[in-house]
Amino acid sequence: MAEAYIVDSLRTPTGRRKGGLSHVHAIDLGAHVLKALVERNAVPAEDYDDVIFGCVDTIGSQAGDIARTSWLAAGLPLNVAGTTVDRQCGSSQQALHFAAQAVMSGTQDVIAVGGVQTMTQIPISAAMLAGQPYGFTTPFAESKGWQARFGDAPVNQFYAAQRIADHWGISRADMEAFALESHRRAIAAIEAGHFDREIVPLEGVTRDETPRQTTLEKMAELEPVDPTYPSITAAVSSQTCDASAALLVVSEAALKRYNLKPRARIHHISVCGDDPIWHLRAPIPATEAALKKAGMTMDQIDLVEINEAFASVVMSWLQETGYSHDKTNVNGGAIALGHPLGATGARLMTGLLHELERRGGRYGLQTMCEGGGQANVTIIERLG
Repeated sequence: MAEAYIVDSLRTPTGRRKGGLSHVHAIDLGAHVLKALVERNAVPAEDYDDVIFGCVDTIGSQAGDIARTSWLAAGLPLNVAGTTVDRQCGSSQQALHFAAQAVMSGTQDVIAVGGVQTMTQIPISAAMLAGQPYGFTTPFAESKGWQARFGDAPVNQFYAAQRIADHWGISRADMEAFALESHRRAIAAIEAGHFDREIVPLEGVTRDETPRQTTLEKMAELEPVDPTYPSITAAVSSQTCDASAALLVVSEAALKRYNLKPRARIHHISVCGDDPIWHLRAPIPATEAALKKAGMTMDQIDLVEINEAFASVVMSWLQETGYSHDKTNVNGGAIALGHPLGATGARLMTGLLHELERRGGRYGLQTMCEGGGQANVTIIERLG
């Protein structure tokens, strides 16, 4: 089978809610990273085969196939098409998988991959609620088939985060300590310049705005997001933010044609479904299935990026896999760096690639929980 390679990877800073990127139109936010990607690499813009972007809550400024509209807003050639993917929080990781599959199949050679989300302008779950004027209270409630299978069980991320914490014996104090470490790592990475190579500044924002100088005492004072879920507070949850990210994925033929240097080879891609009521648990079975398919063990993985949707998600995954926290989200996770939904998969892969290069590691694994009880897994091999 043909191989797929990552040649470049970049992102905007994560802009905090109502922060430095909050006024940027979603299309322009996506256009920024696409323009930078094209300018940085020796592939003529008209030679790109496709643009595949992740985005969630595709209404308002994010509607109308934002992969295509972002490319056009960047002033790039009309002949290049674009498509937008929605696998919920894993949308841009799935975009990377679709690009890899296209290259591996031999049907395409050069693809711009990424994601974009403006959570200040379009709040989380806006699309989930958009059907209410038309008589749909949620996407699920009026479905006879859904009700027959799952009844009125809550399709609720806070419910799932609390359920996971209870099942794995993870206390609120445990999660707050984990969250504090995420902020500590992110701040240390920023101060050490670890993100400088991957960030493309925008609107005067040159570094991530989301990490916070906080304390366990401050976290302990916070009220739960819902009294029903006593352990789940804003402190142990991912931050909403505004961001975009992009990668260049190419074939071996494109490497030769344009004299490109590959930075990583896509070693494995897979996706796994789980119970949609548990919702956030899927990275555990997805990782197990991915390693089996790849013929690997966690001992072979040098670094992991797993989305910190909630502290309990990552902490339960660490318990089940036995993997070291010292090699997981080493520069902080979404609790500190934000979770820009449709852009998060590309942001995580960007960070994973750059950190493998910085440390000289070989294999990196990325996974994340996704709406509907799903999880993607990507394993890359650093080259060079």
